[in-house]
Amino acid sequence: MDEARAREVLGAAGVLPGGARDARLLALGENAVFAAAGLVIKVGRDPELLERARRELEIARWLAAEGVPAVRAAEPGALLVEGHPVTVWHRLPEAVRPTEPADLAELLRLVHALPAPPFALPPRELLGGVERWLRLAGDTVDPADAAYLRERRDGFAAAAAALTPELPPGPIHGDALPRNVHVGPDGPVLIDLETFSADLREHDLVVMALSHDRYGLPDEAYASFTGTYGWDVRAWEGCSVLRGARETASCAWVAQHAPGNPKALAEFERRVASLRDGDETVRWYPF
Repeated sequence: MDEARAREVLGAAGVLPGGARDARLLALGENAVFAAAGLVIKVGRDPELLERARRELEIARWLAAEGVPAVRAAEPGALLVEGHPVTVWHRLPEAVRPTEPADLAELLRLVHALPAPPFALPPRELLGGVERWLRLAGDTVDPADAAYLRERRDGFAAAAAALTPELPPGPIHGDALPRNVHVGPDGPVLIDLETFSADLREHDLVVMALSHDRYGLPDEAYASFTGTYGWDVRAWEGCSVLRGARETASCAWVAQHAPGNPKALAEFERRVASLRDGDETVRWYPF
């Protein structure tokens, strides 16, 4: 799904009084995210994401009831428009400053203190999207690289299932990065709730450890995260397993953008090569 297709779906959804022409594209990944008229509209890449979109709305209502600062839905239900899930959200006030790792840690402490919600949360299927992302990549990526990632997926899935956690399992955000926190006039707010799960809390903490090790997050920024949260997941013996699983998923996620995007293909190949070589020092770049 490119921007033009996403705009077609946005227009067909009829959720904006002025139509889709003047909506501003904020992001284009698994969802195309548009802003207009005080709203944010998410258009999913394919119908397989409909159930996840519905659950995200349910999660938003639950977090509101629990008093956790998070994005709020403007419409209670998800639409399926020409095969694409569409959800509508209240647009947050303009950010007052960039998000810091400590802001994320503060919100994770709140989330990790929550009891189970009154509805079922799925486990964190960190590797569950690998097959779909590789399928979307098609023959743009080397079949040997795709086979390698599938083999890694299977190995890390089995290893992750056997882990003994340090923290009590429960609700997690599932994609705990600073980009999923918005700092407005009232403080940090969680956004992008679609990966909320019930699983090892360590999943949320490994994300920032990988940001430090692979994406160049400075030492002092990572220290502010662990200091605010109160624990460094790298002290846990299972950290390398969850890290390996997330690296595998991150490679496959980039692959879906490779058709028609040479930069995505180059980043995919860089990542896979570093995994094949076992070189944990190779810098990865956000995409």
